Amino acid sequence: MLDCLLDALIDTLKLLPYLLVAFLILELLEHKMSDKTEKIIKSNQKLGPIYGGLLGALPQCGFSAISSNMYSSGIITIGTLIAVFLSTSDEMLPIMFSHNIDILLVLKIIGFKVFVGIVVGFIVDSIYKNKVKKTDIHHLCEHDHCDCDDNNIFLSSIKHCIKTAFFVLIANIIINYIIYYIGEDNFKNLLTNGGVFTYFISSLVGLIPNCASSIIITELYLSDLVSIGTLFAGLLTGSGLGILLLFKNNENRKENVMILSIIYFVGVFIGMIVDFLI
Repeated sequence: MLDCLLDALIDTLKLLPYLLVAFLILELLEHKMSDKTEKIIKSNQKLGPIYGGLLGALPQCGFSAISSNMYSSGIITIGTLIAVFLSTSDEMLPIMFSHNIDILLVLKIIGFKVFVGIVVGFIVDSIYKNKVKKTDIHHLCEHDHCDCDDNNIFLSSIKHCIKTAFFVLIANIIINYIIYYIGEDNFKNLLTNGGVFTYFISSLVGLIPNCASSIIITELYLSDLVSIGTLFAGLLTGSGLGILLLFKNNENRKENVMILSIIYFVGVFIGMIVDFLI
């Protein structure tokens, strides 16, 4: 029980630097935003899925959290956000390196996740090209009721960071207790004995906004208990706390559910295709 609390605290502390950077960027843009700056941001959104796919591949899930805030503020497109979510590495890298896995295999897995993220991101943006969110960075201040100090960007960023970190901490504690009571062994049994439904289960487990999901899936793959397709089904949907913060900051619930559904079914589909082709 104490481990659940400690793990939740550690996971939240890991996220703090990313949150602070994200809110500093948003506060800076809010106070310095001009028509010219907004045009530059909008003109570069077409290449967003490429940037999103590459940044999401960096270790830990910090960029998924940053992307959720930026999407909610209208800075990046829905395709860019999805590219980040699909390519996010979370805890996969440290687990694989701890097992002395061939670096080429690790790079192939990361590269494939990035490729899927970029391709799906461009497809989604092409479908929803007319559905562009209005840039509204001040929305986060109103949403958090933070009473931001317009003269102190750093202080405003810290206020946002603390409020979000508290939300993440509570969510992490709840999720850790749920995983504790269900039991990691039960998750493993579901993944190894799911038959044709394994891909659906793996993608669903990957959606859990907690590092435990990617750890379980990666360890099962390294133990030859699940296929590489099952691995991808879970890792593609494993966007860490990004989804959680999306639901916190983006008030359009239907849009959030749509994004969640796209990520989930991409994970299932890609997992099936990979096992069918290999």
